[in-house]
Amino acid sequence: MRFLLRPSWIAFVAMVVGFAVACYTLLAPWQFGREAQRRAQQQAIDATASTLPVSFATLVPALSVRAEDEWSRVALSGTFLPEAEALVRLRFVDGKPASQVLTPLRLDDGRIIAVDRGSVPLNNGQAIPGFAAAPSGPVTLTGRLRLNETDTSGRAPATEGGHLQIYAMSSRQLAAATGTPGMVEGYVQLAADQPGILTPTPINPDTNVAPFTNGSYALQWLTFGAIAIVALGYFIRLEMLQRRGKQKTKASFRDALAGRDVDAEA
Repeated sequence: MRFLLRPSWIAFVAMVVGFAVACYTLLAPWQFGREAQRRAQQQAIDATASTLPVSFATLVPALSVRAEDEWSRVALSGTFLPEAEALVRLRFVDGKPASQVLTPLRLDDGRIIAVDRGSVPLNNGQAIPGFAAAPSGPVTLTGRLRLNETDTSGRAPATEGGHLQIYAMSSRQLAAATGTPGMVEGYVQLAADQPGILTPTPINPDTNVAPFTNGSYALQWLTFGAIAIVALGYFIRLEMLQRRGKQKTKASFRDALAGRDVDAEA
């Protein structure tokens, strides 16, 4: 077993053990967590599917949408602020590149909430086509409360084709990019057939994902971790057998040189 102390074997064992540990402590729990998140999200959506919209002021009395209220149906009224509108890039609708339109709405109580008016497809995957402007004047809307996304693109807001572009569905990023203070944390995902709606954003983008998909991925990572450990044991045993075979061969060769016939002596 002294061969395990060689640098190459130490590195190999460390790599395999590290991979197995990652499977059991990081990768599998991550997928189990995503599965639990998907189930909780679907339960929240199903729970509000048949309920009437609640006043926005009732569910959001302060300046932040609460996590427990996400996906709740709300009714709100106010006036769109098209001058502070932005397109959210790096989106896909039905597998095709698109941008979502995020337009602030000044509520009757003076607060400002970002509204997801839906998406517009990109021409040739890049160019931004024309789309309907938000209606002017007072409007009454219904939609679902959503929490802000976290921007993982690392890109700064930019203007292209006359449209401000950001990279997350986030009222915080919209407020910073447009210089609009006092915007509520979170946004409203506009329901279909509402004033200003474009192509409605799917309520749950994961509805086409088979049940327990992430859970099956987690089980796969657990299996990969177990296979790695078994394979490590197999390679160690194979190395030991090869070394024993070489030792026997060397001993037989030495006996032959010495003129000893091991079989005859036996």
